[in-house]
Amino acid sequence: MPTLLEIDDLHFDYANRKVLQGISLTIPEGKVSAILGTSGCGKTTLLKLIGGQLKPSKGAVKYNGRVVHEMNDSELYAMRREMGMMFQQGGLFSDLTVFENIAFPLREHTRLPEKLIRDLVYMKLEAVGLRGARDLYPAELSGGMNRRVCLARAIAMDPNIAIYDEPFAGLDPISLNAVAKLVRHLNDTTGITSIVVTYDVSETLKVVDYIYLMSDGKLVASGDPQNMIHSSNPYAHQFINAEADGPVPFQVTQSKLEDDFRLQSINI
Repeated sequence: MPTLLEIDDLHFDYANRKVLQGISLTIPEGKVSAILGTSGCGKTTLLKLIGGQLKPSKGAVKYNGRVVHEMNDSELYAMRREMGMMFQQGGLFSDLTVFENIAFPLREHTRLPEKLIRDLVYMKLEAVGLRGARDLYPAELSGGMNRRVCLARAIAMDPNIAIYDEPFAGLDPISLNAVAKLVRHLNDTTGITSIVVTYDVSETLKVVDYIYLMSDGKLVASGDPQNMIHSSNPYAHQFINAEADGPVPFQVTQSKLEDDFRLQSINI
């Protein structure tokens, strides 16, 4: 199966804190892949390395066979034009309408005539069921509508690869299910490659083809949804079943509680 994105022994440090510790994975072309993990495990840092915002301390990200951190500015710009991004915090321009938000990347990166831009925006909004909301401003949208507009903007340029950073965060069950189905539907109808980066398990299992599970900057499990559900891997079992006890600790590493009480009594 063709590989659009390859990550090979990727390491990254913030000062003396190790964030990524030897991540290796491949993203198959035309599929929906998920990168799962708890908050703080390094998922967003991984995205920044994929987009070339950060440079690894070791290893490499390869896009279409080319090492991302070795690209010059113009090559990075060209690569990013082939990537659509749905940001974790949405990132819609608050003073622009829904229509203007979707049109923005088309106006910024192409020289298409306004009539064609209008038609493309209408098509993207129709795909996410929001053509009737084109004149609304972000503040007038519900949480689910906001996410769908962000999704439409992510695919506005017909990218080769679409990356969704926490697309389900903060959504009610109905909106969450709608957005998850849209990710799957748009991937299948447009033929793009999709990466869903999230900690939400239930909806992810329904719509993705393959899952990579991260913990503490490492890749600890991988497989298709059915294999992950029935996996004996302790990380996969704990994460899929949302168990408090397991290899991912509830408590931050620390001394015994009685030792802290004893030390406090001595200081008093």
